[in-house]
Parts: sequence; C-alpha cells; structure tokens
Amino acid sequence: MAEIVLSKKALAVNPLKVSQPLGASLVFLGLNKSLPLMHGSQGCTAFGKVFFVRHFREPIPLQTTAMDQVSSIMGADDNVIEALRTLCDKQKPEIIGLVTTGLSETQGTDIHRCVREFRAAHPEFADTSVVAVNTPDTLGCLETGYALAMEALIDTLVPASQCVGRRPRQVNVLAGSHLTPGDLEALRDWVAAFGLRPVLVPDIGDSLDGHLTEAEYSPLTIGGTPRSEILTLGESIATLVIGESLYRAADQLQARTGVPVHRFDSLMGLAACDRFTHTLSQLADKPVPASLERQRAQLQDAMVDSHFMLGMARIAVAADPDLLVMLCDFLTGMGAEVPAAVSPVKTEGLARLPIASVTIGDLEDLENLARRQRVQLVMSNSHAVGTAQRLGVPLLRAGFPQYDWVGGFARAWVGYRGSRQALFDLANLLLSQHHDIQPYRSRYWSAERDGHEAVALAEAGMVH
Repeated sequence: MAEIVLSKKALAVNPLKVSQPLGASLVFLGLNKSLPLMHGSQGCTAFGKVFFVRHFREPIPLQTTAMDQVSSIMGADDNVIEALRTLCDKQKPEIIGLVTTGLSETQGTDIHRCVREFRAAHPEFADTSVVAVNTPDTLGCLETGYALAMEALIDTLVPASQCVGRRPRQVNVLAGSHLTPGDLEALRDWVAAFGLRPVLVPDIGDSLDGHLTEAEYSPLTIGGTPRSEILTLGESIATLVIGESLYRAADQLQARTGVPVHRFDSLMGLAACDRFTHTLSQLADKPVPASLERQRAQLQDAMVDSHFMLGMARIAVAADPDLLVMLCDFLTGMGAEVPAAVSPVKTEGLARLPIASVTIGDLEDLENLARRQRVQLVMSNSHAVGTAQRLGVPLLRAGFPQYDWVGGFARAWVGYRGSRQALFDLANLLLSQHHDIQPYRSRYWSAERDGHEAVALAEAGMVH
C-alpha cells in the first residue's frame, strides 16, 4: 500500500497536469463527425489546440464561443446559442461536445440551460446531438475531464434498455485517457482475435492515428466511433473498461442497460495481459489463438532478457493516475523500484500501488524526490525533458503531451507486444548509462603493492 503525500506548496512551479477541458475535448475527437466546442475565450481554445496539434501532428477541429470582456461580465448565454446554431447550420456535425473552461465556470454559466434554450429556439437542428459537460480547468486534470465527458456522453446518447446480448458477438470497450491510438489499434486486434466485435468509445485509434485522407480539410472529425454505434451499447454482451477513472461511467452504463462490466486497471505486463485474454476467451467461449500464445512467449523471453537491467533499477514516474498505476504495476512486476512517483490528482487506486509513496504535486516535486533517491531513469511526458536533463538521466516519454518526439502518440504500450517493446526500451536506456562506469578498485589494494605485483609477474615471465 502506497502512502499518499500531498504537496504543501502554494502553487505549481513546474506543472505536470493538463487541464480538464482538453481531456473532455479528447473524448469528442474520438467520435465520428463530431466537433468539440469550448465555452470560453478564444485564447482558451487556441492554447488547447496547440497542445493537440503538436502531440498528434494533425489538424484538429476545435471551436470556441469566443467570450470577450463584455460577455464575461454581462453573460455569455447568447454566445453559446449562436455558436451552436452556426455550427449546426454550416458544419452539420452529428455530435457537438460543449465543454466549459475556467472563464465560463468562474462566470457561473449554466450550459445545460443554454442547450435547452437552443433546442427550444432551433428545433430544426434536432438531429444534432449536443453533449454538455462542466470541466473547470481549476480542478482535476486531463484524466478527470475525460471521465466527466464519458459520463455525459453515456447519459446523453445511450438510451435506457434491457436488450443485453441482442448482438451476441459485440463487446463495449470504454478506453481510458491514458491509451494511445496505437493502444486502441492493439485492443481492436486483441478483441477481434476471439471473433468478437469491439465498439471502442472513444476511438482515437481511428480518428487520430495519423492517416492521410482524400479530403484536404474537414471541419469535423474523420473517423472515430459513429453515433449509431453508441446507441447500440446496451445490446452488447459485456463492457470492458480500461482504467479506474472510467469505472463510474461503466457503472452508469450498466445501470442504464444492464450490460455486465469487466474492470481492468492495467493492460501491461504478463499477469494483466493474461487476465484480459482469459476474459475474452470466456466471453467468446473460444480457446486462446496461437498468435496470442506466441506473443505471450515472446514477452516471457523479453522478461528473461531484460531482468538483469530492470531488476532493482530505480525509476521515477510522473503521470495522470491511470497511467501512473499501469506503469508502476508494470515496473514493480519486473523487479524495478519506483522511489519517486508523482500524480497531479489523488485517486483511490494510487493507494493500492505496491510502492512506498505517491506524491500529489508537480514536476518540481518529482525532480526533488528523484535527486534524493538517485533514480536512474524518468518516465513522463515531454514537460519532463528539462527535469531529466538536470538529473542527468534518460527520459522515456509516456503520456500527453509529447511535442518533441515524432510518433509518440502512435506507440502501443498495452498487450503482450506493447509490454515487450517497453521492456526493450527501458533496458536499452538503462544500458546507455553504463559507459561511464569506472572499473572497481578496492581501497585495500595500494598502488605500491600493485606495482610490486606487476614486477613479480614480469620477472616470472607471466606478462610482457
């Protein structure tokens, strides 16, 4: 059990967290023909768009209600209604995700009332679904904003039903914010290997995987989970939820539809992958495919090859809770130590980690802990580049954002193959630090004695 240590600083010196509005927007970017709309100033949206573009290296459809000084004081309800009308009229999206920011939350805007007023004033746009979610960026982090948007999505779009199993090969997969497009592609193949049909919600592996399209520009998302698929979540045989942050959304889905839920904190490492594979085998009533058996054997061999480097290695990790839990479970399962672990927010799952403590703080807290504990490697997002440089240790980039590393968004961490590659990368980074190690010389072996020994060996003809 890990001790939760709360940082007592009055402010974040080197911020780790990413704001809730970005997490909520990420959900809507994983839905087909969708459009996130941030209710706030133009700067709020522009700042978030820069983060997304630099991370995914793709054009990102993101709109704003453009609050100014007057609307911030006098009220911005008209901005919301006009923005919704304009987007519905010109862009014709299937889903609009209405996300609040710190400015609109401080003003006290009731976005749900704004949506009702929009519906009353413009019934001609009834075909467009509007999902409103409150995500003040003064609280939480990307993960919590993502979870709030998932709950709002289920509440708005999934109808109450009792049709469990009507689609006997369909399974719902609620994908956590810590999963990359590469992870979702691996998950899709993993589930399909058993003859099951996964409905990924959201599916950024289809919309933000970095593929080229024939269209030069689209004001809406291209790819992702269709709205028609979300409407059928209540007809699946099971819901697989990845990440503790989405457990509440899964419970909400189960309460509305009766679809049973299977929870997974992590999909990295042999034990976690075996548990997920066993669940799929039971749901499909099929044996494990030979391809997965081979991937499992490859992971086992990688564990043997890398345990000399990872055993007792001291690694510092800073990430949102779900990613932190997955990485720490994986590292400790390989015999590594995590003497410095930092999360931007506190969750129940952090206390169950098999490490000494978790600090709720920022990257400055991580740097101070890592220096005292003499860590050998850092795992975090691109914000930790300077931290790793000052510590003089390598950085393995994980999480959002990764703006200085091409292809980081596409990497697969989960599954047997993803775990295997993570082992190789960790081992190689640790090996790269060994070239400066000087040969050991006992302090009891004097230079004079060493010289006499060399002379004796030379006289005996044993050296030249």
